[in-house]
Amino acid sequence: MDYFQGVVVEYLRADRASFVNTECLLQLEPGEYLAKGKHWYCDVVAVNFRESKVFLSEISYSSTLHPLVKRLKSWAESWPLLCAAVARDCGVPSSWEVRPWLFIPDDRRPALQKKLALLPGSGVSGICMPEPKITSLEQVAPWKYRSWNQKSYKSEADD
Repeated sequence: MDYFQGVVVEYLRADRASFVNTECLLQLEPGEYLAKGKHWYCDVVAVNFRESKVFLSEISYSSTLHPLVKRLKSWAESWPLLCAAVARDCGVPSSWEVRPWLFIPDDRRPALQKKLALLPGSGVSGICMPEPKITSLEQVAPWKYRSWNQKSYKSEADD
């Protein structure tokens, strides 16, 4: 785990309705062997019980974002199977929404959004991967929010 991954994990944990699993194995085909191209280690899986959602969180500060986009392309091509695997292996209801949540430097957001527009439109059975939620790494710095509720601190001007 790199430094920024730890910062993101602490940010996700600050929402008391969320539970996180780092380096979580996402395995399309159950079994004792990991089939090539059919499994990934997700940086952080965050299960939010208040929203009944599962977030597949990936953290990147790559200048090209190529590895992140490659991962998202793989996920999009197998989205229904990936959602079924999350429900099966993580024990969450299959009715819960599964959505990617990306954490990247703010200055890379425009480049990422251009690359996301080129991703395949639908996976197996025509079910589309939802648009990823994107949060800048700068927003999750520990001095930006309260550690018990994820809410921003009031600015000095608000007093």
